Amino acid sequence: MKVRAHAKHIRQSPYKVRRVLDLVRGLPVEEARHVLAFTDRRAADPVRKVLNSAVANAEHNYALDSDELVVAEAYADEGPTLKRWRPRARGRATRIRKRTSHITIVVSEESEA
Repeated sequence: MKVRAHAKHIRQSPYKVRRVLDLVRGLPVEEARHVLAFTDRRAADPVRKVLNSAVANAEHNYALDSDELVVAEAYADEGPTLKRWRPRARGRATRIRKRTSHITIVVSEESEA
């Protein structure tokens, strides 16, 4: 049984979030939580929240044991980009792209992974 959780419109670029997701992909849930607790990146906090949400979904909706769960899939897709403008020399303007992410984490039992 694969159980997923999403977080949408996270105000950080997907490139930066993927660096944190690469650390936890394939790990048992308890070990992934320890890795995220000591990861010194801003993306670790929303990733930890999504992981906890996926585990809670598995426990509550499917009565799975959290000790037997592993992070089967973890990916960050690109969300909508906020476009802002910065004044530049000689009356021109430059676009600033404030990127957002959609984080998805899928947990499953160890036997399936």
